[in-house]
Amino acid sequence: MFVILYYDVNVKRVSKMLKVCRKYLTWVQNSVFEGEISYSNLERLKSEIRKIVKDEDSVVLYVFNQMLYSEREVLGKDKKEETKFL
Repeated sequence: MFVILYYDVNVKRVSKMLKVCRKYLTWVQNSVFEGEISYSNLERLKSEIRKIVKDEDSVVLYVFNQMLYSEREVLGKDKKEETKFL
């Protein structure tokens, strides 16, 4: 499945969220991640996020079972490309 995740958490928890999200998804920009993920890894990701977030925080996940009719378009610089390294 394909997931788009974004979060708005207190600055105290940003580094923890970044670390957890990067384990499972690809960083796109600031607090936005995307990528292919298995159901079991998605459940692990959500479990780890639940341990970090507090009542004031927000995490949104869009889960797509199929990407058949989708297209990704970037206007301006694609920050996702900057994260590729060997």
